[in-house]
Amino acid sequence: MSINHVQLRAFHAVASSGSFTRAAEKIHVSQPTLSGQVKELETRFGVRLFERRNRGIELTDLGHAVFEHTNRLFGLESEVEQILSAAGGLLSGELRVGADAPCYVVSLLAAFSRRFPGVKLALSFGNSEQLLKSLVDQRCDVAVLPNIDADPRMHVVRLRPDRLVVFVGRGDAWATRRSIRFEELRGRRMILREPGSTTRAIFEEEAKRSDVPLTDILEIGSREGVREAVAAGLGVGVVSESEKGHDSRLHHLTVRDARLENVECVTCLRERREDAAVRAFLDLLAESG
Repeated sequence: MSINHVQLRAFHAVASSGSFTRAAEKIHVSQPTLSGQVKELETRFGVRLFERRNRGIELTDLGHAVFEHTNRLFGLESEVEQILSAAGGLLSGELRVGADAPCYVVSLLAAFSRRFPGVKLALSFGNSEQLLKSLVDQRCDVAVLPNIDADPRMHVVRLRPDRLVVFVGRGDAWATRRSIRFEELRGRRMILREPGSTTRAIFEEEAKRSDVPLTDILEIGSREGVREAVAAGLGVGVVSESEKGHDSRLHHLTVRDARLENVECVTCLRERREDAAVRAFLDLLAESG
């Protein structure tokens, strides 16, 4: 029994997007059409690939197994497309980039777009844990994020070192100071990103090293949310110095006795680094220094 390629692509789009709605938008078909294609695939083989629940969908065990194979299948298809694009001077194709923040990646994409205007770009944001998973699942081609642990699956290019600073609202008692000692954070409410954030991991590691317990944490799942909470006087935030921006409501301070350092990196799967668009991006990065 042969497999219908259209139905298989429909399954892969839903599995990688986690939603019929997002998958339909991604491959430019209507949601009823996409749902019908997936249903036809399940009916044809007498299987169930998704569990439909009130809150969304989940892959069945069989669905997970099929998704592993479609990842490889459509990954190879993408590689063939990249090879053909490279033969034509990279006049077309797609580069999907993930980043933990816009400060580095936007200028890199602008330079890439000027050189390769025919290549379609897609940019998504997430924390470090989410971005590495997107690379492994081949939902993005390149990621820009800090402090990547050694991983034989990854090709990593290190950019420049950075450091973390804390920041408070303009009405805070620290708003006239330039620096603090880490010990002074004892008892302060900290406004931190969700687990999986490298910024949070670095900060919590330093708190352990300095024996300063973090007893009051307000967890917010976005940089924008953290900034707004700090501006409203809810506590002390943490951010990379390169990302602090120029918000007049906020005041930034260095922590003079702490090891709050990270290194921004560009990474891709080692097996994907010779893909035409990925290689072009890495070459551009090397040229820019």
